[in-house]
Amino acid sequence: MMKLNKTLATVTLAGAVAAMSAPAMARDTISIVGSSTVYPFATVVAERFGTSSEFPTPKIESTGSGGGLKIFCQGIGTQHPDITNASRRMKPSEFELCQGNGVEEITEFRIGSDGIVLASSAEAEHMDLTLEQLFLALGEKVPQDGEWVMNPHKTWSDVDSSLPNKPIRVMGPPPTSGTRDSFNELALAGGCDELPEAADLSEDEHGAICESIREDGAFIEAGENDNLIVQKLIGDKDMYGVFGYSFLEENADRLQAAAINGVEPEPELIAQDKYPIARSMFFYVKKAHLGVVPGIDDYVAEFVSPRAMGPNGYLKDVGLIVPTRDSLMALQDKVDNMPNLTLDELK
Repeated sequence: MMKLNKTLATVTLAGAVAAMSAPAMARDTISIVGSSTVYPFATVVAERFGTSSEFPTPKIESTGSGGGLKIFCQGIGTQHPDITNASRRMKPSEFELCQGNGVEEITEFRIGSDGIVLASSAEAEHMDLTLEQLFLALGEKVPQDGEWVMNPHKTWSDVDSSLPNKPIRVMGPPPTSGTRDSFNELALAGGCDELPEAADLSEDEHGAICESIREDGAFIEAGENDNLIVQKLIGDKDMYGVFGYSFLEENADRLQAAAINGVEPEPELIAQDKYPIARSMFFYVKKAHLGVVPGIDDYVAEFVSPRAMGPNGYLKDVGLIVPTRDSLMALQDKVDNMPNLTLDELK
């Protein structure tokens, strides 16, 4: 059912693109960009949507969370994407970029949770790390004698004598990955903030020091292929890997994960944000495109439907830690109301 706000959005978009040529205006396929972490879930929904509805299968590009939001916020008009996925929440600066480019009405959907794990072979020694220890192992700079110095720790026992006496060797995603962004923010910065020296850092210094991974070989970038990390861990009991919980679950017979601050990465604890490196996943809808590019609201409704995100939904089958019943009902209400995201909500 077309609502008044969709009609107004159609008029707004039509005016904004009136100067465009007819071929440029014509688009009947939903365009989605954004997070590589959300990409597998969005792809499953898009394929189901394409086969079960009258609309074409949406086109999805994996651009990373930050890259997707930048593209999404460039403007309205069918040369710009309709939806962007993100493995973190939109930043206030990104919201302001959108507003400045005329993307003034945006609806946010929090679609579920994911935990970032530090995994190893099931045959390796199990570790229980604090966030502080994780930062001291992987941070580019660490405090010594009141100064921030390049990380000198070579073994886990250098960080804390209670940890294994073996080299710090961790494989993980590149800087373009939303998983890397979230790991830096939740794990590294979370651990850095436990150190008394962090309290004296300026905002710029905090970002540069607390969210920077060492580049001396202890952390090995493995590209966007998490399956490559899994294979390396299976063959090397001294290696650890950083990736999303779903990959751990898929390989639970061969891999284990370190406890973080005494908490194991279990679905219930991740969903309740009780696991320290838990993150929420989102997608954002450009309301000005509703009713102009056909099927956007129907695609969103499919994504948050009980058959997709319910306790027995097909997204749970592919590793999404689905929201609670109440949260899912709230998401379904959003499809009907499409409330505008505000800057205050992001602060």
